[in-house]
Amino acid sequence: MDSGIERTLSKFADDTKLSCAVDTLEGKDGIQRDLDRLERWACANLMKFNKAKCKVLQVGRGNTKHKYRLGGEWIESSPEEKHLVVLVDEKLSMTLQSVLAAQKANRILGCIKTSVASRSREGILPLCSALVRPHLESCVQLWSPQHKRHMDLLERVQRRATEMIRGLERLSCEERLRELGLFSVEKRKLQEDLRAAFQYLKGSAGELERDFSQEHVEIGQGVMPSSWKRIGLD
Repeated sequence: MDSGIERTLSKFADDTKLSCAVDTLEGKDGIQRDLDRLERWACANLMKFNKAKCKVLQVGRGNTKHKYRLGGEWIESSPEEKHLVVLVDEKLSMTLQSVLAAQKANRILGCIKTSVASRSREGILPLCSALVRPHLESCVQLWSPQHKRHMDLLERVQRRATEMIRGLERLSCEERLRELGLFSVEKRKLQEDLRAAFQYLKGSAGELERDFSQEHVEIGQGVMPSSWKRIGLD
C-alpha cells in the first residue's frame, strides 16, 4: 500500500490518512497522484475505499481549497475530522474537542447517577476513575484546552462527580477534592505534561516518542505552510 506514495500516509486499523503541505499546484498534483495510486492498489487487491466516508480537511489561512477525487468521484471537504480520538478542525482549534469530551463524560456520569444507588466514595470514585476520567484526559497533551472556558468545562464534570458523594454536599469544590485526595483536572494535566516531558528528555519514552510525538508533529505541520491538506480515507 505504501509503495510509490510520495506524501505522508498514516494507517490505524481501517483508517487511512494522506497528508501533505500544499502551497503550489505541484503539491496538489502530488496528492492526486497518491490518491490514484491508492485507488489502483485497492482495485488490484479486490478491495475498495468507502468513498462516502472519505473527506478532505484543509488547514491554513488563504487556503486555495483544491478539489481531489478518488477513482471517478470527487471527495467532499469537511470543516473537522477525527484523528484517532481527537477532533481536529480546519483552524486547528481544540474547542470542539473540549466540548465533545465534556459532553461524553457528562453523559456517562449521568448514567452512573441514575443506575447506581450507592453514594459512598467507595462506590462512586472507582466508577468515575474508570469510566469518566478517561474522556477528560485521553491524549490531553495533544488537544490541551487552549482557553480557561474550555478547562472550566472539564472541571465542571469533576465538580459534578464529587457532589454525588454522600456527606460532601455542603463542602466547596476545593474542600471536596482535598477530602477525597484528588487534584483538579488542570493540575492532573500539568502532572501528565511534566511526566511526558521527563520521559521524553530521559530517552525512556519509547512508544510515547514514536506514537504520540509523530502524530502531534503531523498535525502541527499545518501551522507552518500557507496551505495544508489532509485526506482521510476510511
